[in-house]
Amino acid sequence: MSLFCDMKDIKLPFVAKLALVLISILALGYLAKIGKGVLAPLFFAILMALLFLPFANFLERKLRFSRTVSTFSSLLVMFLFLTGLVYFFSTQLSDFVNDFPVLKAQVSRSFNELQIWVSHTFHLNFAKQMSYINQALEKLLSSTGLILGFTVSMFSSTMAFFLFSALFFIFILNYRRVLYQFIISVFQNQHFEKVNEGIVEIQKIIKNYISGLFIQIIIVSSLTSILLSVLGVKYAVLLGVLTGLLNVIPYIGILSSCLIACLISFATGGTHTLFVLIGYVVIHLIDGNITLPLVVGSKVKINALFTFIGLLIGEELWGISGMFLSIPFLAILKIIFERVEGLEPWGRVLGEETKVKKARKKYKITKNITLEEKE
Repeated sequence: MSLFCDMKDIKLPFVAKLALVLISILALGYLAKIGKGVLAPLFFAILMALLFLPFANFLERKLRFSRTVSTFSSLLVMFLFLTGLVYFFSTQLSDFVNDFPVLKAQVSRSFNELQIWVSHTFHLNFAKQMSYINQALEKLLSSTGLILGFTVSMFSSTMAFFLFSALFFIFILNYRRVLYQFIISVFQNQHFEKVNEGIVEIQKIIKNYISGLFIQIIIVSSLTSILLSVLGVKYAVLLGVLTGLLNVIPYIGILSSCLIACLISFATGGTHTLFVLIGYVVIHLIDGNITLPLVVGSKVKINALFTFIGLLIGEELWGISGMFLSIPFLAILKIIFERVEGLEPWGRVLGEETKVKKARKKYKITKNITLEEKE
């Protein structure tokens, strides 16, 4: 903490400060870009270690497990969860792949029917224009080799990501005391209490934030699966779980999953596509106004501007994993900024606007039946 205080006392011209800030941002961005293969799984492992830290402490203190046994027990629980998730998606996607030729024919037929309806209703000749769309659609749907190649490459990169994350997870949990002592020793002894309090508070808030995100995923997945099942949309459970996972990416995630659900609904019938769209809007309103404030909380809520900026920068630096990790990263930055002297404005600019409560004027009725303002 004293480091930031000393830096605050240094008087530098505004141009010099701005140059240092820009150089630091560019240097950190460059390091994050070239270190994608290491930093992305490392940050994910840190988040998972913070989430499983109470479980590991419970095994060590209550059940008298050793540090190694508690670490691998935590890894086993996380591995079982991820294995169940992968098994679910593999079984659901296998059904989707088997039905892919039928879905392809249904999409082509539905678009042809839409073309005929638009031509008859609006008396417009879309034959030439729609021919290009149909050709592009046929090429997209017929390129199963390209889709399978992309799926294999994505699967291999995902497996490498989780493999490195598992290794980092083991090391972080096993050497968490060493890491804690390192963070404490960086600062001077008179700041021990303040630093220790900040570490404990950050750990608690981030643990609640991550667990809240998991609860949010379960709620959104359940609501979406029930909606699509009631409407009779095919692959309702698969689309519901996909919506819950993509909903971690604000705005873009729910929009992408809504487009996928509407496309499948349109291709397999088209009579309930509008209801699917309306249902997704309702679920998004429920999630944004009820689920998110209650489950995730408002202490680490990031405003829409920096959320969008974080998504773009995360995708540019680390791809899809960067989009998922950008929001927790901004939340951690916000928590740190709000607790470090001199960086409070940066923490406030990341959050939502605080509403100023106006003091209400109070009145009382006197014996003369007149209203007087009460101070």
